[in-house]
Amino acid sequence: MNRKNGMTYAPTHEAKPVVMPGDFIFAAIALDHGHIYGMCNGLVEAGAELKWVYDPDEQKVRNFKDKYPGVRVAKSIDEVLEDPEVRLVAAAAVPSERGPIGIKVMTHGKDYFTDKAPFTTLEQLEAARAVVAATHQKYMVYYSERLHVESAIYAGQLIQQGVIGRVLQVIGLGPHRLNATSRPEWFFQRENYGGILCDIGSHQIEQFLYYAGCQDASVVHSKVANYNHPTYPELEDFGDASLVGDNGATQYFRVDWFTPAGLGTWGDGRTMIMGTEGYIELRKYSDIGRSNTPDHVYWVNGEGEHYEHVAGKIGFPFFGELILDCLNRTELAMTQAHVFKAAELCLKAQAQATHLTQETHRS
Repeated sequence: MNRKNGMTYAPTHEAKPVVMPGDFIFAAIALDHGHIYGMCNGLVEAGAELKWVYDPDEQKVRNFKDKYPGVRVAKSIDEVLEDPEVRLVAAAAVPSERGPIGIKVMTHGKDYFTDKAPFTTLEQLEAARAVVAATHQKYMVYYSERLHVESAIYAGQLIQQGVIGRVLQVIGLGPHRLNATSRPEWFFQRENYGGILCDIGSHQIEQFLYYAGCQDASVVHSKVANYNHPTYPELEDFGDASLVGDNGATQYFRVDWFTPAGLGTWGDGRTMIMGTEGYIELRKYSDIGRSNTPDHVYWVNGEGEHYEHVAGKIGFPFFGELILDCLNRTELAMTQAHVFKAAELCLKAQAQATHLTQETHRS
C-alpha cells in the first residue's frame, strides 16, 4: 500500500467473513478513483464475493484484474446491473457522476456503495433521496477517514463507553498531499470534483455527526481559497468551516492540499474530540517525529493520561455490518439519514463558502 499518495491508499486487514462463500455477490464499476480498491478490500475481507468489474478504460480494468484475478470483466454496465446475483455495486466514479450512477444502480434493484463525496450538487442529493424512498435500496458512502481508520473506530468505541462524557466539540484537520502530476484532469475541474469542502470536507462533517451524536447541524461559516496553485485555477487548495449541531455540539475543520514533501505519509490527519469529562486526540496516519505509523490514540479523563497504538488491533467492522444490512435490510453500519445529512451539510458548506484570494489573505 502506498502511504505517500492518498488516491491509492487502500487499507487491508485480516479477513473476518460475516457470510459464507457465495452468500453476498457484488460488482465494481467506475474505477476513476483509487479508493475503489479500499472499498473492495473491505468487502472481500468481510466475506463478499467480487463477481464483476466494468470500466470503459481497459487499462484501469487490467490493473484491477491484477489485484483481483478472479473477477470477471463485464462488457457494459448493463451486464452488471442485469445480473440477478449481484446485490451491491461499488463505484468510485468522477464525483459529479456518482449520484446519477447511484440512481441507475438502485432502479435496477441493487444497493449502491460509492466513494465520497457522494454528490456535487444538492439537486443530485434530492434525486437520490427520492429514489431511495421509492425503491428502498441503500445509497451508502465510503467515508474512509472514519470507516477505514482503526484509530477513528477506536475513538467511537471510547465515546460509546462514556470515557470522555458527552461530546461538546470536534476539531478535524484533514491535510492531503496534492501529487498534481498523478491526478486526472477531472480532479482540477470544479464542476467535476465539486469543491474542497464538498470533496475531502465530507469526511470531516461525517465524523462530527457521528462522534457528537448529531442528527442535524447548521453551517455557521465556511471559506475556500486557491492560495498557491495558479496553474490550476479551478482547484481549491484550502477550505475550512464551523458547524453547530442540533444538540449544541460544535465543529471546526480545515482541509487543504499543502502536505509537505518531507512527511512520510499522504497527510497528517488529526481529530480532537472534547467531552465533558475528558478529550481524545487521534493521530491517524503518523505521529510525526516519533513514528511513521498510523493509528495513535491519546486521551485524558478523570482516571489519567492514556495512549494506545491501535494499528492492527481494531479491524474495520463497517464492511461486515454493511453486508449484513444489505441482506437483512437493517441499518447497523450506518443509517441512510446519516449518509444523506453528511452529504447535505458538505454541499451547503461549499455553496455558502466565502472565496478568499491571496490579496484577501494579505489584508
